[in-house]
Amino acid sequence: MTEPKHGVVLGGGWAGMLAAHVLARHLERVTVVERDVLPDGPRHRKGSPQGRHVHVLWSSGARIVDTLLPGMIDQLLDAGARRIGFHQDLVTLTSHGWQHRFPPRQYALMCTRPFLDWKVRDRVLATGRITLRQRAEILDLAGDAKRVTGVRVRDMGSGAAETLAADLVIDASGRGSRLRHWLSALDVPPLEEDIVDAGIAYATRVYQGPPGAAAGFPAVNVAADHRLREPGRFGVVYPQEDLTWMVTLSCTRGAGLPTHDDEFLPYARTLRHPLVADLIALAKPLTSVAVSRVGANRRLYPERLDIWPEGLLVLGDALAAFNPIYGHGMSSAARAAAALDTELQRSGTAEGTTRRAQQAISATVDDPWIMAASKDVEYVNCRMNTTDPRLTGGAVARQRFSDLIADRSIRSSAVCDVVTDVISLTAPQSELASSGFLSLMHKDRVLPELTEPPLTADELALVNLSPRSAVSAGGS
Repeated sequence: MTEPKHGVVLGGGWAGMLAAHVLARHLERVTVVERDVLPDGPRHRKGSPQGRHVHVLWSSGARIVDTLLPGMIDQLLDAGARRIGFHQDLVTLTSHGWQHRFPPRQYALMCTRPFLDWKVRDRVLATGRITLRQRAEILDLAGDAKRVTGVRVRDMGSGAAETLAADLVIDASGRGSRLRHWLSALDVPPLEEDIVDAGIAYATRVYQGPPGAAAGFPAVNVAADHRLREPGRFGVVYPQEDLTWMVTLSCTRGAGLPTHDDEFLPYARTLRHPLVADLIALAKPLTSVAVSRVGANRRLYPERLDIWPEGLLVLGDALAAFNPIYGHGMSSAARAAAALDTELQRSGTAEGTTRRAQQAISATVDDPWIMAASKDVEYVNCRMNTTDPRLTGGAVARQRFSDLIADRSIRSSAVCDVVTDVISLTAPQSELASSGFLSLMHKDRVLPELTEPPLTADELALVNLSPRSAVSAGGS
């Protein structure tokens, strides 16, 4: 009798649950190994410290999730998640000025991370083909350099250890993954690793805004200007599913960070524009400051090894983690799940599938990697250990071109559409070098520069701010 096909996923977070769902479509049994006890509601957990800060799911990632889990996005929206059209529903001060609020081309789903994880986890586990092993510590991989045959785990309650045999093991254990250590124990050559670290840190509080503001006021984003050659400071005000505002202030290395409640508003006043500070000054704080200093861009290159064990894959933050400011982590994990699904549909778990699947998964992280890393290297005090030629050679010319795109994008609807497609991971980064886009850059009509936030008088009235600086929110 043929043994049932069994997959093991290391990590029960966003990337792990999407991967487990894909495996359950192709294998007979799936086990998810998780250190935490996962909450049965939208609550924070120890293993997801970044869950207290703002998150977005770009439309590209949302479409993938809806393909894998039909109706999931409508369920999230019905439960209170906000769909923010870019750029109609967002007021943004970019590095190059205020963004005109053009009609939406793409969107981002905004809600708390615990809420999103809980809703998707419940849906994934409802299939009945996935077993969740909680409070279980991953010790090492079973097998050798040619093939991984399972994983050794230890129950964190009893201390008992056992080996879970598997046809396929997926490392989705996040930034804290010990994959390089596990592979070394199997005599697999060291993985290449690139790191671009601008010293990103962020602090978050949740606020109750004025009545109606959470549902009727746009999201707000005030970015730093890398051209000033000084540490950057950023601030966002994003609406959440419970009609609150989540406010995250962040900085690059050397800019300091508010770590106490009484420092939060004064820090917000040091941003390039006072809009964020003005909004929270009139709002009621509901939480104390939550701080995180984990924001470096880090990428592994398993696809470059001559030897890669059959039966092992890595994805999510365990493979490539990005500066959270750009909001690409969850959509990147969804893209990896889609790539995995495609490869398993094509070849199942036949010999060679793992290597092809890892190559396909690794390809999905290239665009978010270069978008985040190439932006961060422009900030002073950035520390870099990378061999990526796109980050080490010809950087000045590339940055000038990037600045030109940024200047056109905030004032040209057609240019903004293409850039938004790329930023949302809907179109490849290569689109920005296409002849059609280059022609568009020179030919499309450019609107006047905005000198104040593009807020209407009605929007300002919602948050009790003066209408004196109100300008048209439209892009035409």
